[in-house]
Amino acid sequence: MIPLLDLNRAHAELQTELLAACECVLKEGKFIMGPAVGRFEAAVTGYLGVPHAVSCASGSDALLIALMALGLRPGDEVVTTAYSFFSTASAITRLGLSAKFADIDAGTFNLTASTLNDVVTSRTKAVIAVHLFGQTCDIGEISELCRSRSIPLIEDAAQALGARFNGKFAGSFGDIGCFSFFPSKNLGGFGDGGMMVTPDPRLAEQLALLRLHGAKPKYHHRQVGINSRLDTLQAALLQVKLPHLDNYAEGRRRNAKIYRKMLSDINDVLLPLEMQGADHVYNQFCIRTNSRDELRKTLSEQGIGTEVYYPIPLHLQECFQGLGYKEGDFPNSETCSKTSMALPVFGELSEQEVGQVALAIKSFFTNPATMSQ
Repeated sequence: MIPLLDLNRAHAELQTELLAACECVLKEGKFIMGPAVGRFEAAVTGYLGVPHAVSCASGSDALLIALMALGLRPGDEVVTTAYSFFSTASAITRLGLSAKFADIDAGTFNLTASTLNDVVTSRTKAVIAVHLFGQTCDIGEISELCRSRSIPLIEDAAQALGARFNGKFAGSFGDIGCFSFFPSKNLGGFGDGGMMVTPDPRLAEQLALLRLHGAKPKYHHRQVGINSRLDTLQAALLQVKLPHLDNYAEGRRRNAKIYRKMLSDINDVLLPLEMQGADHVYNQFCIRTNSRDELRKTLSEQGIGTEVYYPIPLHLQECFQGLGYKEGDFPNSETCSKTSMALPVFGELSEQEVGQVALAIKSFFTNPATMSQ
């Protein structure tokens, strides 16, 4: 078996440190907003080089709280990509805001300044730019576009902690950067967890207030916030893993390089593009092929794990039918949904395993009998 992801391989090397962190939290007995939370927030600010980091219960909550902190009103228009995980859009609609989508570049799977510019209007009150699969979007030009029009910019960097564009970290370009510590992320926790970062001290105070029911001091509620706190235990465990984050990314880049070398000559396989100036951390390595479903079936029969991110673009989701979008509105997003698939790329894979996956794919495309199944 070659799984899409095997967390036990990474955790095995850190078992002693992880158990010690758990024991420390147990002894302190402060399981909600304990000292490990503040220590982890400080560690993240140090890593990213941003002034303020505010943790929360999940990456989805990070997006929700970020939008709440901007003070938008029901009906306000928020523009985002049509191709992302569901919470990118659900955070908008849960607050009664109006979601408006833009298409992506099919090579990078990401929003561009051009596709964003096509849909931004004077009614746009915020933009959520997503750094999908571990590579920054066209964030330099996107941030400039938003700045020139005085539009607040939220970065959904849930899959891109540690990714850089021109040397600057994803999440540090906009007004608020949002991260996820879901177990499958490069810095994955042992449950849910999230983080928001910002250069603005007033926004940082607002984010911290909203994650605690809008109360400061306790039981004195300035606003109606939500209950979204990063567990002390999660913070302690994540801080053990944070110093290894760059090594995790380097292992993923190494494996991506093997795939690129071995699959570059297959006509029906399109490899993900690396944008100039971007430092990809490969939370996912997604290829595109018109034979996706047949290929996935063949690889599964050989014990090779794959996944589809994402089978339905956001504008065609049933729950968003009321927005008035239809098939054909965003062709690149729709094409990627029909043709993309993720291969195992986590850093603990051996070169032999990565090579085995690549050879299985090459065999599929050179065997007419397999392709006709």
